[in-house]
Amino acid sequence: MKQSAVLLTLVGTAAAFSGYTPACQRTRSTRLFGGAQGMATSPAGKQAKVAAVKELLDKSEMVFSVPAGSITVAQTQLLRRALPEGTTMSVVKNTLMQRAIEGTDYQVAGELLKGPNMWFFVEEDIGGSIKAFNAFTKENGKTESHMVLGGVIEGVVYDSAGVTAISKLPSKLELIAQIAGAINAVPTKVARVVKEPGQKLARAIKLATEEESS
Repeated sequence: MKQSAVLLTLVGTAAAFSGYTPACQRTRSTRLFGGAQGMATSPAGKQAKVAAVKELLDKSEMVFSVPAGSITVAQTQLLRRALPEGTTMSVVKNTLMQRAIEGTDYQVAGELLKGPNMWFFVEEDIGGSIKAFNAFTKENGKTESHMVLGGVIEGVVYDSAGVTAISKLPSKLELIAQIAGAINAVPTKVARVVKEPGQKLARAIKLATEEESS
């Protein structure tokens, strides 16, 4: 026992000077992503993860994926904060994602389940979500290594170019605003047309009156 205590003391002292952390004190960063030590490794954890992904899918207008490797925890948190409200990002194992998309409009996303994926579940702001991700890759030197792999909207799979093209289209809210603006402009234009002849007639009467009085 005394020898074990001495050895532990020596290890602790060496760690303090060398920056080495004993294996028993280390934590895996994958825990944040449901990795080797995350809750998603147990049967109950996997069921909870699948249920959570299904809930996200139900609320999403579109989903798209990017490579999940070589992104630190700090970078992940930075990207998450940059996303617009209503967009959720999550690293999901392919087997769990496959279970979550079964029987949904996103079942076609099965062909995108290759390698580790980080998924983005977008409720409304597709353009803002893609813009935020592209800004992140540019600022962190990951433009080439972390391109959008593909996405799904309304049961159709799109490649990277397709996702980019969709992100440039007006959002539903923008379309509604444009339609509402056009509808509101109709009565105004009609009133202007009706009003203008009356104004011209009034000016003519006024001129005639001024000529008679002079």
